[in-house]
Amino acid sequence: MRILVTLLVLAVIGVGAWQLLPSQQDSDATITVGTTDTVTSLDPAGAYDAGSWALFSNVFQSLLTYEPGGVSPVPDAARSCSFVKGGLTTYTCALRDDLTFPSGTEVTAQDVKYSFDRVKKIDSEVGPASLFSTLKSVDAKGLTVTFHLSSPDATFPFKVATGAGSIVDPTRYPADALRSGDGVDGTGPYELTGYTKGKKVDLAPNSRYHGAVNTGAPVELRYFSDPDALNKAWQAKEIDVATRQLPPSVLAALNASDPDQRVTEADSSETRNLYFNTRAGSPLHATDVRRAMAWLIDREQLAATVYDGTVEPLYSLIPTGLTGHTTSFFDTYPDQNSEKARRLLEQAGVSIPVTFTYGYGLGSGAAEAEAKELKRQLEAGGLFKVNVKGYEWTDFQKRWAGGKLDAYAVGWVADYPDPDTFAGPLVGTGSTMNTGYSSGAVDRYIKDSQQYADRARVSDDFRSLQQVVADDVPVVPLWQRKEYVVSVPDVGGGQYLADGNGVFRLWRLDWI
Repeated sequence: MRILVTLLVLAVIGVGAWQLLPSQQDSDATITVGTTDTVTSLDPAGAYDAGSWALFSNVFQSLLTYEPGGVSPVPDAARSCSFVKGGLTTYTCALRDDLTFPSGTEVTAQDVKYSFDRVKKIDSEVGPASLFSTLKSVDAKGLTVTFHLSSPDATFPFKVATGAGSIVDPTRYPADALRSGDGVDGTGPYELTGYTKGKKVDLAPNSRYHGAVNTGAPVELRYFSDPDALNKAWQAKEIDVATRQLPPSVLAALNASDPDQRVTEADSSETRNLYFNTRAGSPLHATDVRRAMAWLIDREQLAATVYDGTVEPLYSLIPTGLTGHTTSFFDTYPDQNSEKARRLLEQAGVSIPVTFTYGYGLGSGAAEAEAKELKRQLEAGGLFKVNVKGYEWTDFQKRWAGGKLDAYAVGWVADYPDPDTFAGPLVGTGSTMNTGYSSGAVDRYIKDSQQYADRARVSDDFRSLQQVVADDVPVVPLWQRKEYVVSVPDVGGGQYLADGNGVFRLWRLDWI
């Protein structure tokens, strides 16, 4: 198992334009971070999106976590975790004995069991329950938690280390319903001291935290409606750090010699895919219709015009840098060919042009420009008629989860540094993306790959899986992004915010 995370600091420390910032000695001053990500829920059982999980990384604690650049989880709320010798179906963790919730009550193994059980019981349509598809039951005794799996799953520790494994206080979180209100009761390195939905969160170092990391400076995390609004705040010096995402034109123009900012550019496993509703009744139900669309999409044009070259065209469900990456879509659909697309539609016996709806999330990067470009490409030969509409992010998420959109483009940030996170959640039966797609072959490859603790041995399974996906086309990979973090010269640690293993390390930011 290997993920490429190459960090390049492009700018140097400077002074001048940022004279109003706190001095280097003022280490207790709040660091203000801006992002376009959205928090959809403060309850770990009710969210499976990058913005919510970024917050969860800081205010909740899981049994395991990832060190910067790490590809294997390490203990956090646990002192140790391991599979029981002789198989991959029983996983045990010994909990730390010095953890307390904000109420002052000690964290027990029963609390851990409660947290995992409620994720599965609530089974929110926009929650992370699908990550625990192999989790059959959880036992708790003393400080020991034992997970019983329905089938061998070497990836289970990776999933424990995600936001889905957040430990919550049973007295504050109902067993069978999502918690309401704006409160958070976790044991992470930060406490949530203020929350304004869609605007900001205030985070203070948690003096009760015990685990794998150190607490950091106070942080105010501000949320912006779109990249232009984020850039405006950055240019106006209203924030100290800007991440996920400045406009492509701004990213493309970053200057390594600019002394007034620090810029971190990192290889990333973040991808964006075009998903199709494959259910009966959808205009995209027939496989040949989706194959026709695959023959018409020009990723290079999309990357160059909409994203100013700040993303790379992607021809594989699994991105570059992860075991099993291929170019299955390039091999199967090597160029744009409207004649082949037309023959497939005629073979499917559908009326031409095929009319369908395409939805996207408002404020999610260059989504509107991307939608217009994809519409132009698909309609160019008169084979399709695309009705494009943008939705507020939470509404958009519920629409695709409810099967109400024919096509929709969504970015995907790796939950953990393993190809498995690009398989089951995206194309497995009952996937998070809810395309209605189900393939016995795909499910078999996923299950087979989970039997190998040595993740270098899963390459063949994922290569085969991706060819099935290229043939069935429930999804079309579009691009893979690089990660950019821009900060004022006085703030260091931006390179640790995101490095491909799903942890948003606000505690690594510091005044220098």
